[in-house]
Amino acid sequence: KYQKHVKASSGLNGSGQEKSGADGEDKYIDVPLGTVAKDEETGEILFEITDDGQLQTLVKGGRGGQGNVHFKSPTFQTPRFAQPGEEPVEGWFILELKVLADVGLVGFPNAGKSTLLSVVSKAKPEIANYPFTTLVPNLGIVDYRGYKSFVMADIPGIIEGAAEGKGLGHRFLRHIERNALLLFMIPADADDYEKEYNILLGELVKYNPELADKDRILAVTKSDMIDEDLQAEIAVQLPKDIPHVFISSVANFNIMQLKDMIWEKLNAPV
Repeated sequence: KYQKHVKASSGLNGSGQEKSGADGEDKYIDVPLGTVAKDEETGEILFEITDDGQLQTLVKGGRGGQGNVHFKSPTFQTPRFAQPGEEPVEGWFILELKVLADVGLVGFPNAGKSTLLSVVSKAKPEIANYPFTTLVPNLGIVDYRGYKSFVMADIPGIIEGAAEGKGLGHRFLRHIERNALLLFMIPADADDYEKEYNILLGELVKYNPELADKDRILAVTKSDMIDEDLQAEIAVQLPKDIPHVFISSVANFNIMQLKDMIWEKLNAPV
């Protein structure tokens, strides 16, 4: 499934009649946008692929040697030695994907993230009634009022301790770094809305403190189960420092209002 070793071909030796050896053929690795290349030993970030068609050199081959004719001179017509080429360059590197999206969905397992993505886009993430249905990020393009659109990423569910690697840990937290807006999702039947939100936010900030500076919206999901009076009671219990909306993906309740809030946040003046 994965190719662990990638080798470019070696150049050819020079030959008689002052002929140079051919260069080795370059080896290209196609990667998705958002890929970060790191040195495996030091962890140093070497470069990021953020533009379509962008080319970066990960390993440069050794230079070819000079043939004997290069050392020829008026007083030394037949040199019988040549310069060997340099040794090939080897290294171990990590190619790590960080998803590029406008909106990242943040919530505990079974908060309704995959269901929302499947309703607002043509993405078809796996949906089931058990934790960690989503094992890899899913991207969907969300159409918005005419010909406008934005990209939404369904990130695998967070659990407490994720910043220390519990659950799917760092495998998914890194994807949230590239999202412009974070949509926190807490189901209407949660026991403590503010506590769940604080745990989710706390895990993000422990992983990367800069995530605290990202714009955020809170969606109370599965709200088709509750009436307006109960919504009003829940609203009082929600965090005060984040705009919220009650939604139901299955019933298509307040989905357009959610899109409006997202679009407004994404296009707010800096």
